[in-house]
Amino acid sequence: MNRFTSLITARRSTRKFTPEPLSAEQAELILKAALMAPTSKSSFSWQFVAVEDKPTLKRLAGCKSVGAAFIEQCALAVVVAGDRTKSDVWIEDASVASIYMQLQAEDLGLGSCWCQVRGRSAGDGADAEQQVRDWLGIPDTFGILSIIGFGHKDQVRKPFDEAHLLWENVHADRW
Repeated sequence: MNRFTSLITARRSTRKFTPEPLSAEQAELILKAALMAPTSKSSFSWQFVAVEDKPTLKRLAGCKSVGAAFIEQCALAVVVAGDRTKSDVWIEDASVASIYMQLQAEDLGLGSCWCQVRGRSAGDGADAEQQVRDWLGIPDTFGILSIIGFGHKDQVRKPFDEAHLLWENVHADRW
């Protein structure tokens, strides 16, 4: 139990990465964590596009007007998609897989950051989801939830301070 508590306390969003690539084993462990994530009714509605190609990372960093620039500097970006024809809760399934990957990265001493794509727009007003779908050849039946960037941390973030826990948001037995 102590190890999990330490892991979730240490995991913070990292938006600055060193140029060092991930090892094949690190990338495989991150993707394996995603594939182990549970899905509603065993639908396995999620699918992933792993991107290490620098020009493609640069393009993905421009998928929306704010909050995606860090993707250009990461060693690996994983586009998280969900098949809307397989599950009505593909967003939840894809979210669980996303955080599994981020926790695995933290366990490996790597940094990660979630870039929200679903429901976002590019600077020119284009739909971020459609742009990513078009750029990577993802079928239209798939929604694009996020792009998770991974890499070696080039910034030190303090662990989560439990003094900031919002216990007032927890209700016992009733609201």
